[in-house]
Amino acid sequence: MKRDELNDLAAFVLVADEMSFTRAAAKLEMSPSALSHAMKSLEDRLGLQLLARTTRKVSTTEAGDRLLKTLRPAFEEINAELTALNELRDKPAGTLRITTPRHAATSVLCPVLPSFLDMYPEIRVEVTIDEGLTDIVESRYDAGIRLGEKVAKDMIAVRVGLALQTAVVGSPAYFAAHLAPNSPQDLANHRCINYRFTTSGGLYPWEFEQKGRAFQVRVDGSLVFNDSDLILTAALAGQGIAYLYEDQIVDSVAEGRLIRVLEAWCPTLPGYYLYHPNRRQTSLALTALIQALRVKPTRGKKR
Repeated sequence: MKRDELNDLAAFVLVADEMSFTRAAAKLEMSPSALSHAMKSLEDRLGLQLLARTTRKVSTTEAGDRLLKTLRPAFEEINAELTALNELRDKPAGTLRITTPRHAATSVLCPVLPSFLDMYPEIRVEVTIDEGLTDIVESRYDAGIRLGEKVAKDMIAVRVGLALQTAVVGSPAYFAAHLAPNSPQDLANHRCINYRFTTSGGLYPWEFEQKGRAFQVRVDGSLVFNDSDLILTAALAGQGIAYLYEDQIVDSVAEGRLIRVLEAWCPTLPGYYLYHPNRRQTSLALTALIQALRVKPTRGKKR
């Protein structure tokens, strides 16, 4: 295969990913017209239309989809090997793209980053807050952080967060006007602040347990958010009862701004895991971050 043909195939993958000649051309440091000409030449050589062009976007045809399925993993493997070769030196380097929900970012990732970046100044960490279940392979993230039960089974997962204690809370003003619930079933008589999943669009059912038996309760209320910080803000404002993690509310409870209820019913949930694709070679930068975040076992303490 000639070098120009390989370059055109690599450019085709980038155009398909960006769905735009303009964005792809900018990344390739060439003009959109030159890139369009290169793609037309590639199509002429193959005798097939690979890209469907409109005034607003570029999409792949059936033939383009088929070629893309072959090219994308091949180029990803090449890039991974080149990265590995580039990192055959004393210090890890490069950019790490991480997707994580906000709570995991603030409770697990951000506390470690200052010392980590001081230790590895040649590493750049790019964090994207996403409450949904992003496909890290398709979106080209190096890793993601999610609760243990939400990690896909084909991923390599490393525990990076301690178990999470759940909590049900409301403000003193709210409970001054409403009798506090004695059991999860009593929540049917309360204004509860719901959380909506970004990916599925469904409402999160509140999780409880009694004598080791886990069960869920569907709650109702006039407020629904897809961000736990907003749920906390609404609870502090007396807008209803919230279901959050203990570390999110401990200070407000200590200050008397929130009252905790149903504590005996609230379960402990699995902690966060960092996960990444099962590639033959993990970059030195990602390996270093995993080591910095990994939960260290401690004798006599439940993790």
